[in-house]
Amino acid sequence: MPDNRTVTTIDELKTLTGQTLGHGAWFEITQERVDAFAEVTGDHQWIHVDAERAAAAPFGGTIAHGYLTLSIQSLLNRDWEGPRIDLGQTMTINYGLNRVRFITPVRVGKRIRMHNKLLGVQDVSPGIHHIVMEHTVEIEDGARPAMVAESIRRVLL
Repeated sequence: MPDNRTVTTIDELKTLTGQTLGHGAWFEITQERVDAFAEVTGDHQWIHVDAERAAAAPFGGTIAHGYLTLSIQSLLNRDWEGPRIDLGQTMTINYGLNRVRFITPVRVGKRIRMHNKLLGVQDVSPGIHHIVMEHTVEIEDGARPAMVAESIRRVLL
């Protein structure tokens, strides 16, 4: 049975350091989403948007942009199975990334989901904390992950 409790204090959160906290629901990468991302970013490289040309390439079809996979973290956290973090914060902001690796391309039509591991909680100053997470994006039936990223979220209590 998944741990669906709500973590409400920094001290309780710290006890989960080193643990995988759960995963989001499966999410299909569609050509429409890839095309929309290409439009927004201006990255129209053929491996993402030209299905005919990409079919003859090594990946066998179009693939999602690596930065698309990175940018949909919030989407991949919907329908979460695992502990929820609700510290009563006034604000949470993205503070940055320590490391990102795009390990395996995500073919259009594949489903992905994200697992989060708590790497640590850093006390910055009274009422301000950094939550460091490792996000691993899994490809359904894939041997290797699509992406592994380490992020820092700044929480203001």
